Amino acid sequence: MCIDSDESRPKVSLIIIALNEEKALPDLICSIKNQSYDHKKTEVIFVDSMSTDRSREIMDEFIRENDFWRVIGRKNPKVIQAGGWNTALDCADGDIIIRLDAHAYLPEDFVERNVKCIEEGHEICGGKVKNQIANESAWSAIINVAENSMFGGSVAAFRHKDTVGYVPTLAFAAYKREVFETVGRFNENLLRTEDNEMHYRMRQAGYRLFYNPEILSFRETRPTLRKLLHQKYMNGYWVGLTISVCPGCLSIYHLVPLGFVLAGAITGLLMCIGIWQLSALLWGAYLLVTVIMSLFAVFGERRFNVYYFLLPILFLLLHVGYGIGTLTGIIRIPGWKKSLKDCHN
Repeated sequence: MCIDSDESRPKVSLIIIALNEEKALPDLICSIKNQSYDHKKTEVIFVDSMSTDRSREIMDEFIRENDFWRVIGRKNPKVIQAGGWNTALDCADGDIIIRLDAHAYLPEDFVERNVKCIEEGHEICGGKVKNQIANESAWSAIINVAENSMFGGSVAAFRHKDTVGYVPTLAFAAYKREVFETVGRFNENLLRTEDNEMHYRMRQAGYRLFYNPEILSFRETRPTLRKLLHQKYMNGYWVGLTISVCPGCLSIYHLVPLGFVLAGAITGLLMCIGIWQLSALLWGAYLLVTVIMSLFAVFGERRFNVYYFLLPILFLLLHVGYGIGTLTGIIRIPGWKKSLKDCHN
């Protein structure tokens, strides 16, 4: 769906980076085709990070048949996300640049609402991102409930906040072109925290990130516990490494799982020598908070799911996985920084 062209309105560049996303891309492309914003003012830039499945073929099919201003494909031989974003930024011609995940799904007014926000005077804007499951089962439903929860997913404002205002970071955000011309490109040394570092530089440069919950989009939750735990571990791992290069990129919330893991290890050791009270206090408090947050997480769900009783255990696994990842990242900082130095020499 597309409204009539208005030459006074800005051109928009949609950027999609993909690595082996043949299952996710068709839904994203469908939602892009349905955008109400003028297709003749919209370009779509695909960056393929050397996929081995049909991802590039799916991109090429859309490139050949579309009604947009421009649709192009690029390769990202560096594979990492930051390298893909930089490749796309080098060829983007839009006045407004919007970054999307391959696992995203967009309501038809997504681009329109972002453009209006920029037209109102904001240089960076974005909205609420909710998680969803593509092929929902009873088990995957509980994973999605956990991921949408502040306790299991993220406390970031773009996940939960219901009022407009300025926030530290955004997902699927829209940027005026000159923002990147001012702050530069993404840090290709960071694999999972490149967004945090980029938004930190934007804030340092004086830009403010405006949030409007009416700008809604969706992101697919990892469908299995194994994949979700791997995601949490790697997120924590890169938080640990990032501490050494950009501590200002992170908030205290990024380090809470690490604190929990360390507290569990220390009180566990103390219990071995007969000091059990601290361990009892820690686990008693954690159990109470986890039960309360589990109740909040399932509040308002329209149907009963017996797996909801497993939410406290799922939360524990996610927190421990993230915390161990952060600890591992911190331990590996010296070797990581040495490898970076060797690469630049």
